[in-house]
Amino acid sequence: MGKQMSKMQDCQNVQCPIEFTLDVLGGKWAIPILRELFDGTRRTHQLLDALPGISSKTLMVRLRELERHGLVERQVFAEVPLHVEYSITDKGQQVQPVLSALYQVGQLWLEQQDCYCPLSEKVS
Repeated sequence: MGKQMSKMQDCQNVQCPIEFTLDVLGGKWAIPILRELFDGTRRTHQLLDALPGISSKTLMVRLRELERHGLVERQVFAEVPLHVEYSITDKGQQVQPVLSALYQVGQLWLEQQDCYCPLSEKVS
């Protein structure tokens, strides 16, 4: 028990990886935004259409947070009118197996037929 206790004390000053990941992905709209981007690059209006109930302001805040964490990339095209596209990064792709697992568990718990989800095509 002495070794376990000292190991736990050593970890007190280190952030828990699970808590960190949940902090990044735990916002209300983070996972639905990523889910949409797994299906390909999207413009702002496409994300707004795909996510009923999200406001433009909330979408922009969540996209910026995901961009700050390196999960989403924003590309601005200098056109008139200006247009912006969002895509998932390689780092963002690392979340895909976790979300696929959540999709599978949710399917079992809901006991329902498949619904369309970009992740359902990636489930092996």
